[in-house]
Amino acid sequence: MAAPARSIWMVLGAVSIIFHLGLIFSGLVPNLLSRPLHMALALPWVFLFTATGNWQKITGAIFTIAGLVSSLYIALNENALSDQYGYLNGDLQIVVGSTLLIVTLEMARRSVGWPLPLVAATALAYGFFGQYLPGEFGHPEIPLRSFLGTMTIAEGGIWGKLTGVSVSIVSIFVIMGAVLNAGEAGQGFMNLATAAAGNLKGGAAKVSTLSSALFGSISGSASANVASTGAITLPAMTRLGYPKAFAGAVEAVASSGGQIMPPLMGAGAFVMVELTGTPYTGIMAAALLPALLYFITVWVGINAFSHRYVLEGLPADQQPVRKEVIITTGFFAIPFLVLMERMFIGGMTPQYAACVAILVAFLLLFLDGRLTFNLKRTTDRLGNVCLSTGKQISMIASIILCASIVIGVLGATGLGVKITSLILSGSGEMLWPAVMLTAIACLVLGMEVPTTAAYVICISVAGPALQKLGLEPLQAHLFVFWFALLSTITPPVCGAVFIAAGMVGENWLKVSINAMALGLGLYIIPLALIANPALIELSAQPLMALFVFAKIAVGLTAISYGIIAPLNPILRIALTSAGFIVIFLFS
Repeated sequence: MAAPARSIWMVLGAVSIIFHLGLIFSGLVPNLLSRPLHMALALPWVFLFTATGNWQKITGAIFTIAGLVSSLYIALNENALSDQYGYLNGDLQIVVGSTLLIVTLEMARRSVGWPLPLVAATALAYGFFGQYLPGEFGHPEIPLRSFLGTMTIAEGGIWGKLTGVSVSIVSIFVIMGAVLNAGEAGQGFMNLATAAAGNLKGGAAKVSTLSSALFGSISGSASANVASTGAITLPAMTRLGYPKAFAGAVEAVASSGGQIMPPLMGAGAFVMVELTGTPYTGIMAAALLPALLYFITVWVGINAFSHRYVLEGLPADQQPVRKEVIITTGFFAIPFLVLMERMFIGGMTPQYAACVAILVAFLLLFLDGRLTFNLKRTTDRLGNVCLSTGKQISMIASIILCASIVIGVLGATGLGVKITSLILSGSGEMLWPAVMLTAIACLVLGMEVPTTAAYVICISVAGPALQKLGLEPLQAHLFVFWFALLSTITPPVCGAVFIAAGMVGENWLKVSINAMALGLGLYIIPLALIANPALIELSAQPLMALFVFAKIAVGLTAISYGIIAPLNPILRIALTSAGFIVIFLFS
């Protein structure tokens, strides 16, 4: 990128940072002001920043201008529009509303591909024409001005509460992650993981597991995790003679855990806060033990694979010295400790606490691992923060805005209630059949749309049914969120596998088969937390939660060895069966 262009994008990224941080300290800002401005700031990044070729640039400019004019119209007229109660007045507002929906669909298409906008477009088609469907899945006709208004000038569509989460919470943690990643925090993750596990059997694979758990806790993205930690761990594993299919699987599986590891969990934790009414600290406490179980299962799986292959530890000359580990660890540990202290002791909201942590991480950008200062390096880091923030906020905004269309249609037409009734009747009003139906729906939808969007859509239609059958809200939400993540390692989509396979130069299907074996916790743990609800009660029943945690860990260990280790068939069946019995029958 040419220097003048880079400077322009850095300024735009800085504006986005200032806007989102400013909202936290500015008191109550009307939703129809802050949310359209959030979209306006994301538009250029989606349509122009990544545009290649004249056609993309021309159409990108058109969509950017149309989206800016329409979103600014909402922001500038928020007072008057809030008095219209979701009903459009005049042809101009119909044009504005229609433009906003079209631009939102195209934003999602350019950011994450066709599947999500196709789901949203199908939902819109149902909203417009569902009255012509026969039977119970039709709906009473909704006047065009009311339906379009609900979607675009009220808080029931693209400006709904999910977009509010993106504006006021997710964006703040994205900024925090960008600041940490621009400095020495990434190297700190790697050094700490290498010092802790590098000399063990399968050490390079275990370094990948630990570093991905640490990095994923702030990135919340499987793809970003594979690309960053994999650039270091994959060459290390192949140099030591690890089979390429195994090395790629380790990185894909470990990196997928970023979306279930607190504090970020992608954007899922923050959406869960809004949808369940559970405080953010409660979400983190509930998600922690299942996430640890996942990484323990990966660790155990590596040990089981070590009975098949020779998996040596890292040689001493590839391990960092203690001083380097201590210093670089501080670059992520200090902001994390500040974040936790401000939330749990200081009583701040997550976004306020994150702002304090951002300030601390910002100050650390001025130093490197040798605690020296360099002006040019610091300037480059600040530029990277601006660019990274702009790109990530825009991608999340695209996903959330598009998913909000689906949620808006479900609410406006009553389709969500109808699908809930279908699940209840299809399962015979029994919990486990309903759970399995939901799991299949999550897996299929998760293969087509991003994890957060899949979770939001699935929980909107299946959540009420699961709760009617006895699940606590947080149980249902965590279950659906985990199963929406399966597509990262499950064919045919398996995005994390494709990236890891490309980086290691191996057939993706071989990588995926190994990944499903290593990542079996992703399939079993969500079901285990249904059978063992105390697993997510760490804050309310810590002793019982830890007992259940240990019990499930034993069961997962037995299953891992039964599936992966080179055992005779009888012992394999016995271990696997015993593992399932421990997890599901002794609950």
